[in-house]
Amino acid sequence: MKLIERAGLALLHKTDPENAHKLAINAVRLGLTPHVQTYTTSAIRTNVAGLDLPNPIGLAAGFDKNAIAIGPLCQSGFGFIEIGAVTPRPQPGNPRPRLFRLTEDRAAINRFGFNNDGAEIISRRLEARDTEAGIVGVNLGANKDSEDRAGNFAHVLQSVGPHADFVTVNVSSPNTERLRDLQGKDALAALLDTVMDAHAGLAKPVPVFLKIAPDLDLAQMDDVAEVALASGISGIFATNTTLARDGLKSSFSQEAGGLSGRPLKERATWVLGQMFTRVGKTLPLVGIGGIETAADVLARIEAGASAVQLYTALVYDGLGLADKIARDLEQALVAKGYDNVLAAVGAGHDQSGSAG
Repeated sequence: MKLIERAGLALLHKTDPENAHKLAINAVRLGLTPHVQTYTTSAIRTNVAGLDLPNPIGLAAGFDKNAIAIGPLCQSGFGFIEIGAVTPRPQPGNPRPRLFRLTEDRAAINRFGFNNDGAEIISRRLEARDTEAGIVGVNLGANKDSEDRAGNFAHVLQSVGPHADFVTVNVSSPNTERLRDLQGKDALAALLDTVMDAHAGLAKPVPVFLKIAPDLDLAQMDDVAEVALASGISGIFATNTTLARDGLKSSFSQEAGGLSGRPLKERATWVLGQMFTRVGKTLPLVGIGGIETAADVLARIEAGASAVQLYTALVYDGLGLADKIARDLEQALVAKGYDNVLAAVGAGHDQSGSAG
């Protein structure tokens, strides 16, 4: 990490976490952070549901909720970025404080509650972006007071879909009441039917992914996999934040909300591997949760991911982390004898489908 970036992070860490996030996203938006050419080689290029990615390091939804810094973020070393979550109508989210920095655990807890500017405004920002700058996806959400969550997801898809490279159906945030109930078998099947019907009406089809929670049990994962395989979606993002609080040291550890960062690493990798045993390479997987290094990325790829996303690690290591991981990943692949990312996908599983 460069000295100026280290100093900037130290300053941000003395600030309220949500205010620090606002400062960070505005610094990116105004071009005050370094721009780098996205690092890519034949070893780290990958393909996810038809998306050709220059490298497999993605920015998870939540950093740029409102699509205000798309261009600069695409010049920050990421192979792809995701904005949102976006709901049909604007909403303020949950009351503050709603973001907590767990420094001792290299983690964060948030209970934002899908605060965003709404589909109409964000769709206009997406339409105005330079589509050659990079691959941009949109995380689809539902309004907190909605009685028709499935209709909400379909509405946002119809609004932003024409201007996105992919979309993600987010039924796994713990911060919108009853949202995770949509991961139940019947509810999820009905939801995805509604979303895919809306998708069929798009002039330009885009990959549709499903983002799942890390707190699913084995039976629930069976149901999710069965529904996902039958639905026509393009892949699965595993995982969102967790409600678990095991082994935390920070004084903020019992705050309500979703936990992200290093404590999620083991569970997220395990869930990803479990999903791979259920869907194989039929549905590509994107690994999320506790990713900090190239070794973490390679472990997730060997567990079954074709790409990854990170966010919380940026709080501790800065925006330059994506470029560093991409460069280190190339060396890590070569060291283990892989020609490229796709050759390593699922390599940690034996022929019986168990993780090796």
